[in-house]
Amino acid sequence: MLTFTPGQDGYETEVAGFQTGVPSKPQLVVGATNADDVAEGVQYAAEHNLPISVQATGHGLREPATGVLISTRRMTGVSIDPARAVARVEAGATWGAVIEAAARHGLAPLSGSAPGVGVVGYTLGGGFSLMGRRYGLAADHVVAAESVAPDGTRGPGLDGVVTSLEFGLFPVTTLYGGALSFTAQETALRAWRDWTEDLPDTLTTSLALVPYPDLPMIPEPLRGKHIAQVRVAYLGSADEGESLAAPLRALGPVMDTLATLPFTKSGTIAAEPPNPHAYVGDNRTLSALSEEAVDAILTTADAPVVQILDLLGGAYAPGRHLAPNSRFAVRALSEPDENSGQEKLFEAFAPVTTGRLASFVYGQPL
Repeated sequence: MLTFTPGQDGYETEVAGFQTGVPSKPQLVVGATNADDVAEGVQYAAEHNLPISVQATGHGLREPATGVLISTRRMTGVSIDPARAVARVEAGATWGAVIEAAARHGLAPLSGSAPGVGVVGYTLGGGFSLMGRRYGLAADHVVAAESVAPDGTRGPGLDGVVTSLEFGLFPVTTLYGGALSFTAQETALRAWRDWTEDLPDTLTTSLALVPYPDLPMIPEPLRGKHIAQVRVAYLGSADEGESLAAPLRALGPVMDTLATLPFTKSGTIAAEPPNPHAYVGDNRTLSALSEEAVDAILTTADAPVVQILDLLGGAYAPGRHLAPNSRFAVRALSEPDENSGQEKLFEAFAPVTTGRLASFVYGQPL
């Protein structure tokens, strides 16, 4: 077990995560390499009456870590049981590692849009995946877990700091997926809303309104423009996918990346930013995309805010993570000093709001 205190070499590296807008200053960092190290860290916190935080990749931080931070990023073990179609991961494993390991057996996990996200935190938050409308939440498919309870004792279950998870995998090797990008935001948004009325649950989709910077590494059709981007992940043939996408293609996208791709390339569908940065984010789930909700989204569309609309339904069942009658989720992301547009957006949703997803709240308390 490695330990770090403020001012010690390695401390700043250990507390840093993908979310740089939430600087943490815990009194002690425990660099855990196994479940015994986690137990020692939890016991220390209990003996000294200190709060405990846990961090693997640091993507979804809401508040700074204080007290004892248990860093699980060294616990990266991943194993696949192909006969049971089950993966077992340690607390610091990322989805990218699981995707690659599962693919060797013709299997795929219920991972999200960013392969660098940690498996455990994602799953405990529900886990809204690229195949979610077909298979439901990642949390629904957990078959076993081990954790360290608040008193430092180890055992099965999710009561405490989770040290390992086992969960189901699916016989998926390819997706028909990618994105259609449009400069006409209103046209694309309304067309996407209408398109989602009659889709099979084998198709998971979102629409993002993204202000792309004017930088050389951005593809020329998107560079310096505010783009409406329809993202698609379809569990079917290319011919079926082409037919389903035809109504949106007819609108004339400025960029079209839809194609059959191996599941190992699923992280390219949404093309999440790969480098650590500061951001705040919030969301609401909605029963419908009413005209008032669409107007609110479009009013905010030219602000420096990324908006992502996710189609729910299908196998997403109401429960701990999702309120009844939730058909859409609307997420908003912005730099820490540019979040005023988020508040106005969510206020306008009030008549159709059904809830809030804890896993998409970043840089602010719940």
